[in-house]
Amino acid sequence: MKINNVYLKILATRISQYPTDELPEFLLVGRSNVGKSSFINTITGQKNLARTSSTPGKTQTLNFYLVNNAFYLVDVPGYGYASVNRDMQKKMGLLIEEYLENRKQLKRVFMIVDFRIKPTEDDILMYQFLKYYDIPVTIILNKCDKVGGSKTEKNMKIIKEHLELNKDDNMIMFSSLNKKGRDDVLQLIETLLVETI
Repeated sequence: MKINNVYLKILATRISQYPTDELPEFLLVGRSNVGKSSFINTITGQKNLARTSSTPGKTQTLNFYLVNNAFYLVDVPGYGYASVNRDMQKKMGLLIEEYLENRKQLKRVFMIVDFRIKPTEDDILMYQFLKYYDIPVTIILNKCDKVGGSKTEKNMKIIKEHLELNKDDNMIMFSSLNKKGRDDVLQLIETLLVETI
C-alpha cells in the first residue's frame, strides 16, 4: 500500500464528534511513551504528523488521522501515566471504553507494547478488555531494534506468556528506527480493507 495523503481530521472527546463517513478505522492503544506517535509517523511516512513527546499523558483526545481518504488511524490517550491525576485517568479510560463499545467501523486494534520489557499490568488489562469485547487485535512489538540475538526469542516468549495470547492473535516486530514491520502493518490494513468492500 502506498500512502498518498494523510492528515489529522478530527480531535474528539465524545461520540458526537466522531467522523460520520463510516470509513474503516484502526485503533492504536498502548501505554504512555510506548511509541504510538512514532508508529503513526512511520506507517504514514510523515516525520511530524503525530507529535512525539517525552511527557506522559500528552494525548487527551481521540485523534482521527484520515489516510488516503480511505480509512482512519485512531490514536487514543496512552494508559499507565502515573503523572496524570486520577480524575483525568478515569476520564481518558472512559473515552477509550466508550469508543470500543460503540464503534462498528473498527476493523482492528494495534496494541503497541515495548519489546524490551515484559508487559505491564496495564498492558495485560487492556489486552483482557479487548478480548472481553471480542475485538480483533494485533500486538505490535515496538523498539525491536533494541533487542538482539538470543534475547529476541526470550522476550517473545515472555510477552506471549504474560498477555496469555490466543493462537489467533498475530504479532508484528516493529521499529520506527529501521522501519521493520512497516510493510507488514500496511499489508494487514490493505487485506482488511479489501475484506470490508
